[in-house]
Amino acid sequence: MAPKTDIEIARTAEKRPIQEIGAKLGIPPEALLPYGHDKAKVTADFIAGLEDRPEGRLILVTAINPTPAGEGKTTTTVGLGDGLARLGHKTAICIREASLGPCFGMKGGAAGGGYAQIVPMEDMNLHFTGDFHAITAAHNLLAAMIDNHIYWGNALGIDQRRVTWRRVMDMNDRALRDIVCSLGGPSNGYPRETGFDITVASEVMAILCLATDLADLQRRLGEIIIGYTRDRTPVHARELKADGAMTVLLRDAIQPNLVQTLEHTPAFVHGGPFANIAHGCNSVIATRTALRLADYVVTEAGFGADLGAEKFMNIKCRKAGLAPAAVVVVATVKALKMNGGVAKDDLKAENVAAVRTGCANLGRHIENVRSFGVPTVVAINHFAGDTEAEIAAVQDYVRGQGTEAILCRHWAEGGAGIEPLARKVVALAETDHHSFAPLYPDEMGLFHKIETIARRIYRADHVVADQKIRDQLTAWEEAGYGHLPVCMAKTQYSFSTDPELIGAPEGFDVPVREVRLAAGAGFVVAICGRIMTMPGLPPEPAAHSIGLNAEGQIEGLF
Repeated sequence: MAPKTDIEIARTAEKRPIQEIGAKLGIPPEALLPYGHDKAKVTADFIAGLEDRPEGRLILVTAINPTPAGEGKTTTTVGLGDGLARLGHKTAICIREASLGPCFGMKGGAAGGGYAQIVPMEDMNLHFTGDFHAITAAHNLLAAMIDNHIYWGNALGIDQRRVTWRRVMDMNDRALRDIVCSLGGPSNGYPRETGFDITVASEVMAILCLATDLADLQRRLGEIIIGYTRDRTPVHARELKADGAMTVLLRDAIQPNLVQTLEHTPAFVHGGPFANIAHGCNSVIATRTALRLADYVVTEAGFGADLGAEKFMNIKCRKAGLAPAAVVVVATVKALKMNGGVAKDDLKAENVAAVRTGCANLGRHIENVRSFGVPTVVAINHFAGDTEAEIAAVQDYVRGQGTEAILCRHWAEGGAGIEPLARKVVALAETDHHSFAPLYPDEMGLFHKIETIARRIYRADHVVADQKIRDQLTAWEEAGYGHLPVCMAKTQYSFSTDPELIGAPEGFDVPVREVRLAAGAGFVVAICGRIMTMPGLPPEPAAHSIGLNAEGQIEGLF
């Protein structure tokens, strides 16, 4: 008999009323705004009343560079939360919401897997509570107000050639990357070049995930730079009087969403900035709320540790005053074999030598994470075809790195299969030898920050950037933005900007082709290599397999 799919497992879950899940964290029913019976938003008033509470311990789950074999970072995050709860700890999980683009593109879902899932799985992967639609609407309202302002006389003197605010939609659509708008005559405005990004790449998404409350949200939205005048003076969203209406659209979206795992562990699922072109973490509001309600909070950062964990430490923790108590680096035998040069079709055969070669990628991530002063442990996400010799090779290698690799069977066994890792995490988190610090100080120059990440995290030799880019960074420093952290936008598949350069490469160049100032979010984006802010669909998108069965149930999500 074939094993159950993720969606079949999720469909048979015995979910408890969301008020019961909230009660586990001390959230009263009146502080929940239900969306049906199994999900709710936590009210802003309740969250504001938690301000003086002590915070629990924050556990970050990250991973090696992703491969087509899969790593299971979200699955491990969910499983670890269930494992900690099984040990009697008051636990909450914090992850991002799923984007429709990747869901219908390559991923097919993002709620964990097997018996380590968050439910309702179908809702989470589709429209959920409407947060992404609200972000899309707020972003595009600003875009409409820009063109409308220009149409009605352009009192701010916006240079149409220097409008930097594009439009967004939550779908992968390469045809919209570059467009010409306002065609059709004078009544439609002034034609200009623009384009679309995916919603998760929107600065509005990043702002929502970094804002501390509604007032901070509106302040940040007002700081958005939409373009420039002919003399290169920046024009802000507040000058267009757009920040108030945008905040109204986001009033409900900023409130965190509460759901549950298959084992009824509370889970906050909120926000979803991309990890390669944004900072890749769930919202600060959700994380801080969870920390004031639970003893342990398990969260994740997108893609490999070179992107997600680096930005979690250097952007989210810096801005929100957070400090992880321990970090889990997820790896799989299959992914390590691929990093060791094995083709995807050949992964079923035992290949201990390839595992050992691929471990160089894991070792680099361990070294990088520990450079932030945080204790680290490795989770081997178990697959049925893993052999004892391959698992032992990983454990031996990690032992040589001065830490431990623990075999985790949460996909098949739920929280019970990850208890050994949960015990280790508790032991690490309760030590008093933490010395967390970001990689670079605020006062370091912007280009120097880019170089620091490229050399210390990626192991590059040089950062290659035109004088125009360097001058732009200098101009931003002179305008008062030099203290901001940098957000590196590059491929997730390699430490380099070349997705084919797997393993642990050294001695390469990092080309920076563009820099963008996200003044509202509070970081500078360095776009490296061929990274896209609007993905395309693959040759066989997941959408081909998604539909309704004869009973009207959704099939094809995984």
